[in-house]
Order: sequence, then structure tokens, then C-alpha cells
Amino acid sequence: MFIKIRRMLSQYFAEMRWYTLLIALSFYTVSSWCLMALAGEDALTNTTDFIYWLVVTGSTVGYGDLSPTTTAGKYIVSLYVIPVGLSFFALVIGRVASWVSFQWLKGVKGLQSLSVSNHILVLGWNEQRTLRLLDLLLREREAVDERPTIVLCVRADITNPMPDKIEFVKVNSFSNDKDMDRACIADAKVVLMDNPEDDLTMTTALYCSQRNPSAQMVAYFTDETLANLLQRHCPNVECTPSVAIEMLAKSAFDPGSSVLHHDLLSVAEGQAQYSDSLPLDMPSMPVGLAFNQLKSRYNATLIGTSKSHDKLNIQVNPNLDEQLSPGDKVFYIAESRIKHIEWQRFSEE
Repeated sequence: MFIKIRRMLSQYFAEMRWYTLLIALSFYTVSSWCLMALAGEDALTNTTDFIYWLVVTGSTVGYGDLSPTTTAGKYIVSLYVIPVGLSFFALVIGRVASWVSFQWLKGVKGLQSLSVSNHILVLGWNEQRTLRLLDLLLREREAVDERPTIVLCVRADITNPMPDKIEFVKVNSFSNDKDMDRACIADAKVVLMDNPEDDLTMTTALYCSQRNPSAQMVAYFTDETLANLLQRHCPNVECTPSVAIEMLAKSAFDPGSSVLHHDLLSVAEGQAQYSDSLPLDMPSMPVGLAFNQLKSRYNATLIGTSKSHDKLNIQVNPNLDEQLSPGDKVFYIAESRIKHIEWQRFSEE
């Protein structure tokens, strides 16, 4: 019978709701005060001293500065206040610890809804390739002032691979509004799509382009024909096909080309490719002036430009007499990203 009662009470307390626990705690407090008042413990029944004494005694901290003096009071404390108070104290601490652990586990498993904006959203999981992508994004983020949040959103059954560096969301579908709202798709600044299947990347890109048409979107494709098809339907999506074969062919006639391309893309060491936009509050300037000033001031080499109204149309090796307008983007090669290019000073010389 004792075992059955213990099991019943254990199950009851384990399933106790917070409001039930609050009611039981209130009853314990009121009943303790009434019993101490009946025992004649006047020194313990004023509001401030009673609350202090009950917390200290019920949690078995026991400073000893306040204690019962009557025989009845001592029996009440030893047989009711301490045993019941200790049970409540352990139950509350256990509940709080369990809740904190559950919330942390939800975050690691990607089950929580995020509250972020202007973030970089990575959609898809390709194991080591995705880890490499995240590592490069973290390196690039160190060189900019905004420091956007990086969010990894996957369908695969994994946990957060970098819990101390990125946010993580697990979804059932990349085209479900409820799932994607947890990743704040509508507020993302950049959306990177890289899935093992090109068909999934295609549907993901179509959905994201509709949910957040103002975001910068980049999609990786193995099949270049699908990349061309997507660009016809969503010209705002930057499609990146695999260039491994092209790099092999180029290296056959120009040895070292594959190493050169790798260095330009990697920010780990050596020279790499970056970009910046001309401020909107300055006049136009020729490409030749920008080329010479970037080289003389920052030891950077201008390699391409794009117009503000057509950012995906990159002109490589532009003519020096072409004009750069405010808002146009300039691509350059440098040892590291130039955080603040003083464009206004270019026209002073």
C-alpha cells in the first residue's frame, strides 16, 4: 500500500501544472502561518519576518536567527513546515531545471521559433560542404560592421553543428509557411540555398523568391540547365553552378588556374575577391580613376563592376573610360576586406 501511494504521489507531482503548484504553495504558506499563530509564535507571524523565516526554514538553509520558542511550534516546524517545504523546494528547483534543459534542447534540435531580422539564412544540409560554408560565412562576418546573425535551416535529422556560433532551425519542408516563419524567412537579408538535390533547390528558390523578393538570394546547382531555367523565372536569384569541370579544363592549358580560383574564393589566407558600392551622395567617376585609386591607396585591384539597377550583370575587366554611377558595385581583389573605402577622396586628385 505504501509503495502504491508513493507511486501515485510521484506521478501526481510529476504531472502537476504550474498553476496547481502555485495553489499548493499558497495553501502551504497560509496553513503554516495559521499553525504558527495557533502555537503562539507571535515573533514569527508578522508578514516580513514570516516570509523570510518560511523560505529559510522550508528550504532547510536554517540561519537560526528566527526559530520557534514554544513546544507546539517546534513540533509544527519539524513535522510539517520542514518536510513539506523541502518537498516544494525540490519540486520547484527540479521543474525549473527541467524547463531550462528542455528549452536548451529545443534550441539544439532546431524546434524553437527564432526572432531575428536582416540575417543570413542557409537552407539545406550537405554535411562537410555546409560546415565549410558556415565556417567561411563566420570568417567573412568578422570583417564587416553589421555582424548579421547566421541561421542554418535544414530538413535533415541533425542537431545544431555550431550551437555557440549560429542559430538553428529544423523544418519538415522549405516551402511551408509555418515552418519557414520559424526561420524568419520574410526578414532575411541573404538567403543561401544548397541542397543535395537540384529539384529541391529549385522549389526552395521559387518559394523564397515569392516570400521575400527583396532579399539577396543565391542558389547552388549541380545541373547548369536548372540554373538557367530558374533565372528565367526568378531573375533576382543568383544561380551558382558547379565549376569543377571548367577549372580542370582551364588548368590543362593554364597551369595553376584552379589554385588561383580557389584563392580568390577563400578568405582563409592570401588574396581574395570582395565588393563595395559607390555611395549615393557622390558624383560619377570613371573606372580608370577608381582603378588607380584603389591600387595606390589600398593595394587592391578592380576586376569588375555592376550597375545598381542590374546587380547580377557583372562586367569583368571594364574599360577604364566607362562611368561608375552612385550605387554601382565594384568588385576588387585585396588581401582582406576594406571596411571603409574613402570614395569621396578619389575625385580630389
